[in-house]
Amino acid sequence: MQFEKIKSEILAHNSYIIGAGGEAMVIDPRRDCQVYTTLARSWDVKITRVFETHKNEDYLSGSRELARPTGAEILHGTREEFGFGTGVRDGDTFDIGPLEIEVIETPGHTIESISLLLRDRSVSDNPLMIFSGDALFAGDVGRTDLAGEDRRREASEMLYTSLHKKILPLPGGVIVCPAHGAGSVCGGNISDREYTTIGYEMATNRILSMGREGFVEYKMNERLYAPPYFATMHRLNRKGPPLIYNLPHLRPYSARDIRSLLEQGAQIVDIRSPTSFAGGHISGTLNIWREGLPLYMGYFLNYKDPIVLVDDFNLDLDSVVRHFVRLGYDNIAGYLAGGFGAWFKQGEDVERAGTWSPSDLAEHLGDPSVYILDVRNINHREEDGHIRGSHHIYVGDLEEHLAEVPEDKKIVVHCDAGFKGSVATSILEKNGFSNVVNLLGGTIGWKAANYPLVKEEEPLQAAPAI
Repeated sequence: MQFEKIKSEILAHNSYIIGAGGEAMVIDPRRDCQVYTTLARSWDVKITRVFETHKNEDYLSGSRELARPTGAEILHGTREEFGFGTGVRDGDTFDIGPLEIEVIETPGHTIESISLLLRDRSVSDNPLMIFSGDALFAGDVGRTDLAGEDRRREASEMLYTSLHKKILPLPGGVIVCPAHGAGSVCGGNISDREYTTIGYEMATNRILSMGREGFVEYKMNERLYAPPYFATMHRLNRKGPPLIYNLPHLRPYSARDIRSLLEQGAQIVDIRSPTSFAGGHISGTLNIWREGLPLYMGYFLNYKDPIVLVDDFNLDLDSVVRHFVRLGYDNIAGYLAGGFGAWFKQGEDVERAGTWSPSDLAEHLGDPSVYILDVRNINHREEDGHIRGSHHIYVGDLEEHLAEVPEDKKIVVHCDAGFKGSVATSILEKNGFSNVVNLLGGTIGWKAANYPLVKEEEPLQAAPAI
């Protein structure tokens, strides 16, 4: 048996390829799928089947893309119609050499979700692994809110049944292979463990110890963010994602081209660090640092207008392009040739964003002319505490709540460390807010400088000097 887990970093997506007897199957492939064919070639096996455990919401499926060069059969659950592939049901089995794959219907996260139980018949009839999709994670279970609030209770009840009737009764030594790892938006708090087992989850996963009503109430009250692009992923993963064949070719644009593209409504994304962006950037551009692209591009970018990247030195743009392709942004068009240096060497205007340190903010606590905007996840704010006097709008929701931000005050944006704060700063600047600064270090730097976070609001006083 040959086995490999393929991790899509940052997006925290896991896919798997298993080979035996000259054949291989792939579970939940990503769209840039050459990694699977390369492995199959090195193993001297042919990919004959591709399984989708469910229609994913956070990335575009690669099953059609992988079936094109391999001729593999695409298999998925039957409880929802797909525009491609073949439906499978509870108890269906498939052989790959001595390996047997048994389909287990595990609805809850989505109605058509399936899990795949793997046995190696050449060794034992006992199950070896379960590919649990988004039903069971390390330390967590799948979210149940994506079908809509009116179906959330029903979905939560289905997930409880799937877990306790289908998955958890398996032997404790069965290895659990979920579709996502730590950092994924498909769970509330997935643990940072490469692998786990049924027994370990039963012993340590507190959600699994809840009774039915406690579980359902917990899932009903769970607060998770759903980026707008989820709707596009759902639609395309149901009808069949468009084929791309290869990564898009990026066109180099001159500084003058960029100015013209901005006027035409192009989406210019500055992928540099918060400090580089603050030091100088093109007016009207959105700042999302490289590693943050898979997490935040889906909140702010559309699928129609061309997307152009701005970096300092344009290094390894292929890796950046993969982030866009995995989320279906085939409108990624090009980059600023020569990097940001080409912009200012051309004599173009440079916008600057202010930055503050924790001590700068501490000196202005209680100043009525200062508006402190916390753009962290609401759960971080409530669990870790907040800077006294701050107001909360999650960075992904900021564009929809701009009317709540006063235009006549200095806006001090902060997050955990300063990266999401820079995203928010760029959004505010694009929308006409001219007096905005980003708190570098965020709450992490604030605490490191020995300034307090509070959990209950108290009357404002100037922070003591440290």
